Amino acid sequence: MRYSLLAGFGVAILLAPSSSQAHFQLLEPSSSLDQNQLGDPQKMAPCGGTSANPGTPTNAVTDVRGGAMLHIKLKETIFHPGHYRIALARTPASLPPDPEVTTRDTPKGPYSVSAKIGDAKPPILADGLFAHTQKPAPDAFWETDVKIPNINCENCTLQVVQFMAEHGHNKDGDYSYHHCAVLRVTANPALPADKGWLGQ
Repeated sequence: MRYSLLAGFGVAILLAPSSSQAHFQLLEPSSSLDQNQLGDPQKMAPCGGTSANPGTPTNAVTDVRGGAMLHIKLKETIFHPGHYRIALARTPASLPPDPEVTTRDTPKGPYSVSAKIGDAKPPILADGLFAHTQKPAPDAFWETDVKIPNINCENCTLQVVQFMAEHGHNKDGDYSYHHCAVLRVTANPALPADKGWLGQ
């Protein structure tokens, strides 16, 4: 089943259009790109960067056991209402498209209203996370654990997408910002394989 951000809250977001940009950092697991204090560069799908700055790879790889929980830790450095989605794919090109967005017309062009939230099924691990309409405290972090499918995958891409409501369209990232991490997943032989994931 799919739910809009607004339906999930049961309220409407009534904010004046703003040109402000939301930003976030991926703190755990290690990001695939170097991030500044705001988390930039992060606009371009599927894994960050911008058309002017593709970003500098960190070459970080996180080892994960299949069937285990992986800790996710984010920090929203510049506020915007919205929510987050986590996906896993064998390659960046196999990640799902950005969330489907409903927009409204304004004198400054289209602004995002809500986004569809998908079921937790391949390649999505979790969606609708950390839904919020108010600015988090300066020292707050968004944290959760997601279960990694029991597969073997030498260079899987974990993607974290931030959907932003009441946001103008940007040419690099539509209405979302993006970070990725590279995971080396080793299946646990004591557990059944998750054959629905990554063609396994």
